[in-house]
Amino acid sequence: MDKTVRVFIGYDSNEIIAYHVLAHSILEHASLPVSITPVMQSQLRGVYHRESHALASTEFSFSRFLVPWLCNYEGWAIFIDCDMLCLGDIAELWSWRRPSMDLMVVKHDHRPTSTTKFNNNVQTRYEKKNWSSVMLMNCARARTLTPEYVNTATGLELHQFKWLEDENRIGALPHRWNHLAGYDAYDPDAAIVHYTEGGPYFNAYRNCEYSAEWRATLSRMLSVNESIGEFVPEPNARTA
Repeated sequence: MDKTVRVFIGYDSNEIIAYHVLAHSILEHASLPVSITPVMQSQLRGVYHRESHALASTEFSFSRFLVPWLCNYEGWAIFIDCDMLCLGDIAELWSWRRPSMDLMVVKHDHRPTSTTKFNNNVQTRYEKKNWSSVMLMNCARARTLTPEYVNTATGLELHQFKWLEDENRIGALPHRWNHLAGYDAYDPDAAIVHYTEGGPYFNAYRNCEYSAEWRATLSRMLSVNESIGEFVPEPNARTA
């Protein structure tokens, strides 16, 4: 299983294009086979039944913590918010797995000054903010994250990793693997860009930092080799 990078991306029906561009950006830079799975509420019916919360800015705000359960509490997995762009090789992030650690994250000291973010969502402030937006998870060490726990725990219990036995087993990833666009100083070496305030797919943020890179990725994702020619079905052709 370690020969395949397991990636789970939060899926939000308000940002569908963000999911697909992020997935493409991961694939086009990857040097190892990658398995990408959306964390999508419509696919978790009967498992995830938590009521909507006013402070939950995305549909995957809490369901992200079902990743270890989805992996049968085996091996490692990466979770990534959809409002991101991958500019580095995901295999490098995968290589940061440490058997002695339960979790690997970028340990931000994120203290936003604004009170709102994209779609007029409330901009919350709390300790370990944005740590859970990119997580390299040791699924075997996350058995506390049962569907029952994820459905009932408070937001802070989940996002501040109260489900871990020992916070000393939260390892630190290099900052470039969760670069906060518009908050952190511009970094040409950023491996994952996080449009935490709002991505370039929203008109209000169309010219945000790293928007040109996002649009270039979108263009490549939509490209077709026209030299292959247009597909024209044969007359009376039957489908198998």
